[in-house]
Amino acid sequence: MEPNENQQPFLFRDCVLSAFSTGLRAQNIRELRDKLTVVSADSIYYHFWGSRLATRFEHPEYHNDFAGWVHHSLHDHILGERLGIIDPTDFEDLERLRHELVEIIEQRLDEVETVAWSKPDDQFQFVRSRIIVFDTPHHISHPSELPQVLPTLSLSSVFYHFIDARMRLPESTDDFRAWLHGYGEEFRELMDMLANLDPYFLPLLELRQTLVAKTTAFFESHSLVTV
Repeated sequence: MEPNENQQPFLFRDCVLSAFSTGLRAQNIRELRDKLTVVSADSIYYHFWGSRLATRFEHPEYHNDFAGWVHHSLHDHILGERLGIIDPTDFEDLERLRHELVEIIEQRLDEVETVAWSKPDDQFQFVRSRIIVFDTPHHISHPSELPQVLPTLSLSSVFYHFIDARMRLPESTDDFRAWLHGYGEEFRELMDMLANLDPYFLPLLELRQTLVAKTTAFFESHSLVTV
């Protein structure tokens, strides 16, 4: 198919996530709640998403650092489960996510008579992050090229375009849908397919595979695959 002359090419970028200590620590859930009210939003971002860019050989038991620490270090399995099922993509921004975390912890504080303490060397250490973005030489001129190029993307590039974009763009969209939007209604069905894909509970490798499968299925069903 011929490219849309009015649409710019999609330029692929890559990223690394740099982590820095905030100096804030917590040794029990009361301290965790207190620090959550003042820690920077990018720290909350890191503790929900930072592990996606770390090498893992198995699925983590918990998908965010708060839940994992409460479960393993404080042995509060009830609160660990409550924090563990939080999906950050359900929230419009990090401040709403922060509010949800604080509310859940406060509810647990109301339920327990005493709070458990971690060992001094096992405190929760708040880390903040900064994403460093760089250009790659790769670009495509038409959406029908997506099934061919997506399998070649690094996992950090998938993270940047499909996950980090939700914090950067209006309406929590991603870079792919934002680009497809420029073609009008022609790719609305594909945009809806991508919108229904929740990236939070998928490892990046599986997320990339799913993106490939969905885009391939769309273009094959519409006979729009490039040769």
